Amino acid sequence: MTDTRVKTTTQVQTTQVYQVFIKANPERIWEAITEPRMIAKYFFGTRLDAPLGVVGSRVKSWSPDHATLWTDNEILESDPPRRLVHTWRSLYDPELASEEESRVTWEIEPQEGGYSKLTVTHDTLEGAPKTAESVSGGWMLIISGLKTLVETGERLVDFEQGRA
Repeated sequence: MTDTRVKTTTQVQTTQVYQVFIKANPERIWEAITEPRMIAKYFFGTRLDAPLGVVGSRVKSWSPDHATLWTDNEILESDPPRRLVHTWRSLYDPELASEEESRVTWEIEPQEGGYSKLTVTHDTLEGAPKTAESVSGGWMLIISGLKTLVETGERLVDFEQGRA
């Protein structure tokens, strides 16, 4: 007798790549990915304790009310306004916090016609499978929010009010 049951498996990607075109120059996008006041507007209301960009520095991100430490990341590379690389460890959940650090790379490429291509790669997730699953749903909202903010000056989602 042949086993005809359907078997499903879920495999989380250990390298996640997201790309979007943004009607802005690389300098404007760089500002949006490194300046705390801009980041808070599209990254779930996160509050950073310092701008991103100084290699070797650690940058902590907090919940909007500053009550919960969300991440504590190290800047690994910074080549303004083209490339930013930092570690990633989610601290808002004990299971995610117990996993290995992963890495996030932001690459900005100018295009003919006054727009740029932003590529966000979240990789080295082999030792962080729960983190990989957790962030896979969030990156598109974050990147879409960044694009909307840079192009229109408006928030895609007002995280502090919980509405679009």
